[in-house]
Amino acid sequence: MSESVLHSHVRQIRYLIFLKDVLVLALTCFGGPQVHLVMFLERFVQKRRYITEAELLELQALCQVLPGPTSTQTITALGFKIGGPTLAYLTVLIWSLPAVLVMTLAALGISYLQQHHISLSFMRFVEPMAIGFLAYGGYSIGSKVIHNQSHWIILGISAVVSYIFPSPYMTPIVVILGGVITSFQYQRLQKLDKTPIRIEWANFFLWLGVLIAAALLGKITNWLPIRLFENFYRNGSLVFGGGQVLNPMLYTEFVEFKQWLSQQEFLTGMALAQIVPGPVFSIASYIGALSMRDDGVFGQLIGSTAASFGIFLPGTFLIFFVYRFWNELKKYRGVRASLEGLNAASVGLTIAAVIRMFMATATTSTGIFSILLTICLLYFTKTPPYMIVFGGILLGILL
Repeated sequence: MSESVLHSHVRQIRYLIFLKDVLVLALTCFGGPQVHLVMFLERFVQKRRYITEAELLELQALCQVLPGPTSTQTITALGFKIGGPTLAYLTVLIWSLPAVLVMTLAALGISYLQQHHISLSFMRFVEPMAIGFLAYGGYSIGSKVIHNQSHWIILGISAVVSYIFPSPYMTPIVVILGGVITSFQYQRLQKLDKTPIRIEWANFFLWLGVLIAAALLGKITNWLPIRLFENFYRNGSLVFGGGQVLNPMLYTEFVEFKQWLSQQEFLTGMALAQIVPGPVFSIASYIGALSMRDDGVFGQLIGSTAASFGIFLPGTFLIFFVYRFWNELKKYRGVRASLEGLNAASVGLTIAAVIRMFMATATTSTGIFSILLTICLLYFTKTPPYMIVFGGILLGILL
């Protein structure tokens, strides 16, 4: 056997072991990006030594400042670093598939119960818990990204505007303006030695082309699966801050604006996403399936598939695009400064959504109690979210 063939076999075995590790994590990673990072460090750095701790933290930092699902982009970027685009695409598929399947089955189960007029009252404690998760998530992000008066002003304005105008068309305006405002404050940041940026534009044009094509096809055909794909692709291209920011954006679009889901259905999905391992963005599969419930089981599967591809593809395209020149791009002070405004505006979106959901849900003592108890458990005890949700379901069944 020649040396080149031997090296090829070694690489293939290494890739298979990596994909097996990705599958193990997809089945065991509960919680958000912070918890995922700990498990990534344990398996990819300490056990397998695919990458150094410093390199993994650098990847995580890059993905936190890009729109899209942070953990998914981090593990996809690692696959890209180890084996190029093919391994990266297989990585995002294996990482997201278990959560997507579970959330799709959850949507099918909700539809079955509704069709047979079976009460969902056993979820009555869980639904308001979702608001508690969202409120605590907004607080956690805000405590990390809100540092000065201009951040507070952006947060306040974005919260007020988003509350008064709960439209998906307002979301990109608020987020982008937040980034533009702080980009002008670049003088206070440290200067770094710059090197010429060499940009490969293929994946950017791929991301933009899919965005435009989906919008045009959705408008022309009015076919619901294409519209679902476009809706989630657009949201996946704009969300900074992970699931805590994605959820209010989806609530605004699918509950308040389009009214394809009821508030009860959406909050149930939010809560269930907390007990599913893998990416929190899998809630898209649940929403996509329920949005096409009138087309039967096959239609719901199509809706779930369209929504899942829509939410995960833009982040994948963008990490492929930015990863190649991030080391040079981050040296520009205007770029670094704009990230502060993007994050502050995202927190404002979360606050506005929490207020709207709270006012609609906290109409009973049970709802208020569930929301406050969830926040207290997360803040004072650090109880894992999936344990809180399981406790809420058990309490609903017993009572």
